[in-house]
Amino acid sequence: MLLAVARAWASCALLFLSVVSSVDAQSPAEPVNPEGELTLARAIDAALRSNPDLLASAYELSAAQARIVQADLRPNPELGVELENFAGTGAARGVDSLETTLSLSQVVELGGKRGLRRAAAEADLDFASIEQRARELDVLSEVTGRFIDVVAAQERVRFAVQATALSQKTLDAIGARVEAGRSPEAERSRARIALTRALIEQRQAESELRAARYALSAAWGSPEPAFTTARAELFDLRAVESFQALMDRLEQSPDFTRFASEARLREAELRLARVQARPNLTFSVGMRRFEENNDAALVAGFSMPLPIYDKNQGTIREAQVRLNQTDALRNAARIKARASLLALYQEMNTGRARVDTLRNEALPQAQLALDQTRNGYDRGRFSFLELITVQEELLALQAAAIDAAADYHRVLAEIERLTSAALTRPMTP
Repeated sequence: MLLAVARAWASCALLFLSVVSSVDAQSPAEPVNPEGELTLARAIDAALRSNPDLLASAYELSAAQARIVQADLRPNPELGVELENFAGTGAARGVDSLETTLSLSQVVELGGKRGLRRAAAEADLDFASIEQRARELDVLSEVTGRFIDVVAAQERVRFAVQATALSQKTLDAIGARVEAGRSPEAERSRARIALTRALIEQRQAESELRAARYALSAAWGSPEPAFTTARAELFDLRAVESFQALMDRLEQSPDFTRFASEARLREAELRLARVQARPNLTFSVGMRRFEENNDAALVAGFSMPLPIYDKNQGTIREAQVRLNQTDALRNAARIKARASLLALYQEMNTGRARVDTLRNEALPQAQLALDQTRNGYDRGRFSFLELITVQEELLALQAAAIDAAADYHRVLAEIERLTSAALTRPMTP
């Protein structure tokens, strides 16, 4: 089974790795390069642990945690020194009348600004965590697609080898007929051309397999694939949940929960913008020294901005607009996602029906036609051109079945990415 076990495993791995990355995003991951027989679960594990894009984006979580620390800090006190009545004229000549004031001032934030800053930073961390989860699901979907490409390429190589062997067998049989004088030399030339074409297609399939292997290993940051083969049942098409069940899951995907998290962030930013319109108080206390009589005295004061012109109205308005925009974006995303899910679900059902038709009807009939044509050719009832035509039809149907099965699993992977759920389940008896 290609995807059933790996989907449930991947959900647990995503949760675990999200926690690990949020704890210490700066710890370099050990290089991962699976060896031997590769399953989808192992490929996903390797990608989630060492995908270059995920490793880079994980730093966003550490940055968001640092913003929480910064948001929770109080304003620093200010130390001030003021010099008055010096370097003037008359009695203020030189420093005879110098007055030196040393003061310490502190801003007192009103309205709970520090708590609101922290709340906004925490909402930002939640949003960053969901964004990281969405990126991890993107990687899961990408790795699944590349894994399917490798499995399909392996199947194409296997059938290409069989096609080459079949062409060689046909050439040998025709060569015997030519030597016996039962067939013209032109038929052997055609059989050699067919064998040459089969060899070219086999080399092309092998080249595509190498490219698919390298693309898959790049998902976990390895320049060279170390695995030998990808193990999966390409033609094991399991039953899938109903469309309504998928629609119900749609709202739980990170693509939509991110909007809820973003709305909380925007609401926190709006509350902070409103409270920032309330001015802070600055208290100061200090010591003043009079140079002419060497006396000293305490000084104290406070100041507060007058919110006459700047009432933070522009920032408040922007925060409100951003909050409204989040709702609009969520509605637009919901409409697009539902339309995409419907199209993908229909495409998936069509693809499964296509695979079933090819494997259960078209391929058996093509194989029977080839056997009958080969027997008839041996008896002189069919020409070599008819034999080659039937043989090519069988090979084309085999290639079409591989492509259809691969397309089915790719569409299934897209649905799973869209709904953030493992869809494949065992067939009911």
